[in-house]
Parts: sequence; C-alpha cells; structure tokens
Amino acid sequence: MIGIRHSYDKVADQYADELVDELRHKPLDRGLLAVFAELVGDGVVADIGCGPAHIAAYLATQGVRAIGMDLSPAMCAAARRTTSVPVCAADMTALPVRSQSLAGLVCLYAVIHLDEYQRAAAYAEFGRVLRPGGHALIAFHTSDADIPVGGAKILTDWWGHEVDLTFRYLDPSAESEALTAAGLIPAARLDRAPHPGTEHSSQRSYLLVQRH
Repeated sequence: MIGIRHSYDKVADQYADELVDELRHKPLDRGLLAVFAELVGDGVVADIGCGPAHIAAYLATQGVRAIGMDLSPAMCAAARRTTSVPVCAADMTALPVRSQSLAGLVCLYAVIHLDEYQRAAAYAEFGRVLRPGGHALIAFHTSDADIPVGGAKILTDWWGHEVDLTFRYLDPSAESEALTAAGLIPAARLDRAPHPGTEHSSQRSYLLVQRH
C-alpha cells in the first residue's frame, strides 16, 4: 500500500484538476449515482478511494450525507480544497468505521490497485461497515485494446512523476463471487464502453451489491 499512497500523493493536485468536472461527460455514471442515492436514503455514505472527492460531492448534491476516504493524505488535502465533503485518510482494507454504521458506499476505480487477497480484505471491510440492507456501488476496468480481462498495466511515470502503480483489469464474474463471499449480494451489473475523449479507453463494469 505504501507505493500506492506515495504515488497518489505525488500526482494529487493534477489528478484533482483533471477529474474536477468529469461527471459532466458521463451520463451513465450520473444515472447510476442517482439510483444509488435513492437506494441509500438518509444514512451516511462513504466514498472509498475518493481521490479529490468529486463523486462524494456529486452525491451530496443528490441529498446524500456523503463522506470521503482515501489512502493518500495529499489527495484528501486536494478534496478539502475543492469540496466541502468531510474526508480522511484511510486504508480500505482496515476502515476506521464502526461496524454496520453506513447506509452505503461507493468505490469507483480504486480496487484496481489491489491484488486478489487485498480485494478480498477490502470487500470484507465493506461488508462489515455496511448496515444490513445497505448498498455498495463498485466500478473497475475490465479490458482495453492492449490488456485483456485479468491482465494488468504497471505505471512508473505519471505526469512527469515517478510512481509505482499497478492497474488491474478485473473479471466482473470473479469480483461478484468475491463480493458474495463477503456477504454482499449482487443486485445489478452494468458494463459499458469508454466515453470517447473524456477517459481512458477501457471497457468498464459497475457492480451494485447489497449487504445480506
């Protein structure tokens, strides 16, 4: 996790600038977040791996009581500068959250940096902190023109900064099974192609799950 934290600390400001209005170009994401907001009601929702907390900020506009958590302290600082969302630094495999205290959580393109065992630990934490009936929305890359499902890309330079990041392209069926093992029952799945010119050209999957 140290490499992930240090890498995102280095690129936090530029990352925040790049993503500040990305949802404006992503109608399917906005639609999914609107459905998610309706499902979770008035309970607290955590954006795990929140980056600059633009997703949490959008959920707040939908009436959600949203908070953000990210492994990178610099990314949390960027979120504080650009949003009014409460944020804190946290490891998703050991969340500083009471058991069964969240109505929902979102985790978009963050589990891609974890290996199979780390993802299982994160999913167990998601199951622990969600209250019964609570929902989670999880998104990840599945493939692109160069990398198939199950493959990975290692990034060592990002915007001129030396980084150490692995981007994993995950199998939705395997992730659904891992989430089920953590007590999170699949409720819906959306697969989509990339929005041209606005994001990395990868195929993506969104899993909506509910705490058993």
